[in-house]
Amino acid sequence: MQIAQQILFVLLFILAVVFFSKKIKQIRRNINLGRDEVINDHPDQRWRNVLLLALGQKKMFRNPLVGVLHFFVYAGFIIINIEVLEIILDGVLGTHRLFAGLLGGFYTFLINAFELLALAVLTFCAVFLIRRNVLKIRRFLSKDLNGWPRSDANYILITEIVLMALFLTMNASDTLLQSRGATHFTGNFIVSQHLQPLISGLSDGALELLERACWWLHIIGILAFLNYLPYSKHLHILLAFPNAYYARLTPMGAMENMPSVQNEVLYAMQPELAPADAAPPARFGAKDITDLSWKNLLDAYSCTECGRCSAACPANSTGKLLSPRKIMMDTRDRAEEIGKSINQHKEWKEDGKSLLHDYISVEALRACTTCNACVQECPVSINPLDIILQLRRYLVMEESNAPQEWNNMFSNVENNFAPWKFSPDDRDAWAQTM
Repeated sequence: MQIAQQILFVLLFILAVVFFSKKIKQIRRNINLGRDEVINDHPDQRWRNVLLLALGQKKMFRNPLVGVLHFFVYAGFIIINIEVLEIILDGVLGTHRLFAGLLGGFYTFLINAFELLALAVLTFCAVFLIRRNVLKIRRFLSKDLNGWPRSDANYILITEIVLMALFLTMNASDTLLQSRGATHFTGNFIVSQHLQPLISGLSDGALELLERACWWLHIIGILAFLNYLPYSKHLHILLAFPNAYYARLTPMGAMENMPSVQNEVLYAMQPELAPADAAPPARFGAKDITDLSWKNLLDAYSCTECGRCSAACPANSTGKLLSPRKIMMDTRDRAEEIGKSINQHKEWKEDGKSLLHDYISVEALRACTTCNACVQECPVSINPLDIILQLRRYLVMEESNAPQEWNNMFSNVENNFAPWKFSPDDRDAWAQTM
């Protein structure tokens, strides 16, 4: 019987890892659909961003209460899963609490720390559920989250609560069995001991069945969570680290010039500098995800859908169509759609759709004031503005699609070298009246 359980566990574990790895490879391929971009400058500053923004969650603490709650949920869930290593080894080797004998009293200290963190995770996840579904914080009510995204957040919080409850119940039943003389490890735990009165009426056989059921459900839940992660907004648990490392270090608001455009202007002013074999400029701006860089697509997959960007957006606050959160969600959805097509046809076949127009509207793009509030507020270093600017660049330079006010300004810049309709010769005329 024990051998059968070990074989079942190993097969389950291998299947979970295989399916997870397969999906992660697909996501990596989807991200690499973006154009190449070299980001390797200032590694010291980049590692600092990883420590402060991804690991330390620095931006979350702008709201201290929410920052503390989120940090405990995040850190607690990650640290508690160190205990999964013991569960995996027990499952493979057929042992029971393998580390108890090896670590002695330190093992009890570790489990006690895990239990306190489990209680914090359980409690704070309940608080987040209340914030989302009872208090109904405004940024969680947005139509951006209609359908699956709203359910996704609730499913994750409920799953974490269930996993922590299973962990504590497993410990409570195990230590109660030990107190009755079962051949388990010796020790008692600081949180789970308070659950023992609830199950003290069970027989030894029922307690052992409860402990085993919690053990199996806990590890199955962890493996299921692992495979659910790539389909969820909670993929940011993994991608926040590379995204923080590859975050742009240029000052916010600094636009990336296109060398092809600069060269065109240079060659128009000085034709003698134009090489004889000069290639025509590539596409200006971005129409679809393949025109964006891989960093833009990494941003999209790293999005937490928290809505802090949209809450800070002045255009969104005044009722305009623009939502930076929706920009990132749409970019990820388009990447997933193309990825599914590649899975089906083994290559990308044009489907007549594009990120611009089919997912993101012209009205939303024009509403952006380029104030960088969304970039400033994002806790995981996402830059929605960069995608917005590239899509708008395509609209203006490829489709000649701009409001009349913009066209007037473009004409003035071209003819008068300034946004205003005044001749350069008259620019200082105001001074003559002084």
